[in-house]
Amino acid sequence: MGRFTVAEFCVGGGGQALGLEAAGFDCIVAVEIDSHCCTTLRLNRPQWDVRQDDMRLVDGQRWKKVDLFAAGVPCPPFSIAGKQLGVNDDRDMFPDALRLIEEMQPKAVLLENVPGFASAKFAQYRENLFSSLHKLGYETDWNVLQAADYGVPQLRPRFILVALPKDRMSFFEWPVPYPKKANVGDTLKDLMASKGWKGTERWYLQARQVAPTVVGGSKKHGGPDLGPTRARKQWLQLGVDGLGISDEPPSRDFPIDGLPRLTVRMVARVQGFPDFWKFSGKKTAAYRQVGNAFPPPVASAVGCAIANALDGKYPTNGSRSVVQMRLFESHVPYS
Repeated sequence: MGRFTVAEFCVGGGGQALGLEAAGFDCIVAVEIDSHCCTTLRLNRPQWDVRQDDMRLVDGQRWKKVDLFAAGVPCPPFSIAGKQLGVNDDRDMFPDALRLIEEMQPKAVLLENVPGFASAKFAQYRENLFSSLHKLGYETDWNVLQAADYGVPQLRPRFILVALPKDRMSFFEWPVPYPKKANVGDTLKDLMASKGWKGTERWYLQARQVAPTVVGGSKKHGGPDLGPTRARKQWLQLGVDGLGISDEPPSRDFPIDGLPRLTVRMVARVQGFPDFWKFSGKKTAAYRQVGNAFPPPVASAVGCAIANALDGKYPTNGSRSVVQMRLFESHVPYS
């Protein structure tokens, strides 16, 4: 499989970009408005053209004919669901994504969003979006993928839209779920034990489950935690205190039957990030990047499916993306 180029917008902390890189896409530009996220991207991939900018102000002509346009466009507000694209609402970024796609004329499009975008309330809005892409020469397909099906130890459903020319869409197939699910215990056991906590084994046996969806939090609220009350109750069943994020793993003196809090690095693993990917900023800023990310293994699986279609090849097996992820993964056991 050859390598392709990708222009990415609303990149965040780099989860989708990292997964697409593993699937064979070289990032030619990464546009992101948040300064902490841009620092993270430059820290990890100094060779990327990282631009701190509002995608609404960017001219896409300079990246014409890129292989893939990829964006985690923020979900339009429910207040405009069912209305035409382009209504006067600064929170709706899809019109600018369509503008950039028209300017760039990519060979393929990947748009990622919250699972609520698949709801009946957004049915008319989705149809308007698909119609606009069809007018630009693309066939479209969408699905809601569960991150837990692709090597990520949490539920995290995401809405995925793929658009390709008709002669390439016939080769596109959604990635097959992995044969074995990852779990929190296997994913974090070595980190929980890294400071000598004697309760690690006891915790591990309780934590061999799939976690609830990690939530990145809002800038309007205080410090980081693992989500609302319902999510924290689910974390409690895994032996984790979800009321906050810790600076360090539990120490040797931490109670054997205590409830440890996760560190930012632990949450990053739960999101599917490899340990070499570093996050800039203090704990709250770093955690927000992690919590809002598109898990790299899911992006890799979808990216491999798109790469197959661009190559004009049907997938030979459903584990191709697993092989891609192993290129940079070193901590979660799969079998």
